[in-house]
Amino acid sequence: MIRFDLDAEKKLIVALDVDDAGLAYDICHGLALPSAIFKIGLELLFNGGIELAKRLSSDGLAVFIDAKLLDIGNTVERATAQIAALDAKFLTVHAQDMPTVEAAMRGRQGSALKLLGITVLTNIGESVLRQQGYDLTLGELAERRASFAAEAGLDGVVSSPREAAAIKARFGSKLTVVTPGIRLGESNSIAADDHARSATPREAILAGADYLVVGRPILKAKNPRDAARSIIAETSAAIQRRELSNGG
Repeated sequence: MIRFDLDAEKKLIVALDVDDAGLAYDICHGLALPSAIFKIGLELLFNGGIELAKRLSSDGLAVFIDAKLLDIGNTVERATAQIAALDAKFLTVHAQDMPTVEAAMRGRQGSALKLLGITVLTNIGESVLRQQGYDLTLGELAERRASFAAEAGLDGVVSSPREAAAIKARFGSKLTVVTPGIRLGESNSIAADDHARSATPREAILAGADYLVVGRPILKAKNPRDAARSIIAETSAAIQRRELSNGG
């Protein structure tokens, strides 16, 4: 049981969706989760997030820079190299084409930085794809972009729980699947918010997710530490069930 609990804590990515780096730092240490990963998104990056990343890395905590890079190749490559110097564990880049993901791969050379390709943002629905001119389903587009990530050698992808199973079935251990849009079910006071394709921790793990990104269900809870531990417990149980069903 101890092994599973530790594994479950390692699979938790806490989204620091606040606009103050000092508050974010306090949240990280207040949760007392030394094996979890802490995600710094765009809002926080532009308000002390870079220095926060350095502080957290110095404290021995794992940092996820959710920059969602998308630009010309030279810019993506150089930005990736700069972020790699922060000793972050993960960085996101849009996996919408090969030139973008290949540029990120060049930029991370010589570092331990792991690259995650964004497939389809979790706020996107089928109607939005039609507006953008795609004639693919969400699942088809997610798999196509996952194939770019796999071909370029990225470490994994970011995918909603609804596409995680298909990506895992096709790419297996070649791609780590990181799943945002995690909610705690109907009894939880936090709704799906801007995530059109959400799931509970149990549902996401059983679908094949390797890491869960959780923000508001923890940050907005009356007791964030208890909320985080509840998610870890649910994740742990799901890991055990998945391993048993896989014959582990």
